[in-house]
Amino acid sequence: MFVAPLIQRKRDGQALEPAEWTSLIRAYAAGTVPDYQMSAMLMAVLFQGLEDSELGALTDAMLRSGARLEFGPDVPPRIDKHSTGGVGDKVSLVLAPLVASVGVAVPMMSGRGLGHTGGTLDKLEAIPGFRTSLTLDRATAQVERIGCALFGQTEQIAPADRRLYALRDATGTVESIPLIATSIMSKKLAEGLNGLVLDVKTGPGAFLQELDESLDLARTMIRLGKERGCPTVALLTAMDRPLGMACGNALETAEAIAILRGEGPADVREVTLALGAEMLVLGEIEPDTATARRRLERALESGAGLETFRIIIEAQGGDPRVVEDMNRLPRAGAVVPVEASSDGYVTSIAPRPVGRAIAELGGGRARIEDTIDPSVGVVLRVKPGDQVTTGDAMAEVHARDPESARRVLSLMQAVMPVSDTPPPPLPPLISHRVTDHGVEVLSG
Repeated sequence: MFVAPLIQRKRDGQALEPAEWTSLIRAYAAGTVPDYQMSAMLMAVLFQGLEDSELGALTDAMLRSGARLEFGPDVPPRIDKHSTGGVGDKVSLVLAPLVASVGVAVPMMSGRGLGHTGGTLDKLEAIPGFRTSLTLDRATAQVERIGCALFGQTEQIAPADRRLYALRDATGTVESIPLIATSIMSKKLAEGLNGLVLDVKTGPGAFLQELDESLDLARTMIRLGKERGCPTVALLTAMDRPLGMACGNALETAEAIAILRGEGPADVREVTLALGAEMLVLGEIEPDTATARRRLERALESGAGLETFRIIIEAQGGDPRVVEDMNRLPRAGAVVPVEASSDGYVTSIAPRPVGRAIAELGGGRARIEDTIDPSVGVVLRVKPGDQVTTGDAMAEVHARDPESARRVLSLMQAVMPVSDTPPPPLPPLISHRVTDHGVEVLSG
């Protein structure tokens, strides 16, 4: 096909016809459109955006480029959750087994960490033996048998999106709302869902840092889901500080297990329960979020969520004993404290530099094919607003060796400045709820 005229039209702000997007994506997936031409198209979309008809056409074209999960009539409602990514965000590891334990089927397809953010697959693979590479048939069978599968995007699912995602990363076109929305929704719609809950991060540590951008992304994905028979709800959650205390793959997995035990940080628990309640309502398991939340709290207290996680780990080849003995997770060779250099109040904890510190330790990626060390990371001991005295341990650096830890100590101290005066209160952890009816501002 002749691609140059399409690029020129999109460059000049004109809309392509749905059939043109279909043909373009089909040709790109077949290898007859070269990367350099598709890169030019992605850059044109970054600058000019997509009209509603184009959004739908691009989503459908990527969805149709591969297979979908198909379930029998006896499978419970299938509801998934997607997060736009942040630092310390281990919610999926808690949420999926917890929601599955109360009767919602969760076919959760996740990704790997890239840049300053962590990835659910990397955290799961910190569990010895855990396999995230499942065929569609195996993932489907596992969801039908135990109510949940935690797996990565296979070559069968939206293969055109796989190619485009890698190209976007290489061409600086990741932070485009139309491209983010169509990429996420093409994959999620392939899961055979009855509903989807979105955790849209906003703040300095999010991919989209401004509130207006986060709301725009949420509305776009909700519209795409509704038009394709997948009711979608979004919660906007804060990423102006790391979520929880543990940042790094094995450390975050341990923290997720702690929450399933009824322990762990309150902020991770709160986000998990809020998202889970929305999932139960979408699945028509409970009539409202308050009732749904109480049901999830009971599943935490009874240990039902923890037991479901143990079953999932065993089903996917992992060592189920980690739920009782977290020392079976990879452990760093050196743990070095980050000490307060003065008395005062922790004014902030910037999530992006924390993510970069983890990457410097070997726990993150610059490219998707990079190998990571699951044992390294940072454990925070304070939150913004906490009072410290000189010499207090504000955090711990978990590194391969003391020398590696020392290389990031100054970075971590700069990430956690101390002032004589307390900082203003943090923004609400969960600020907005977005549905196809509009935006609700939450009190926090």
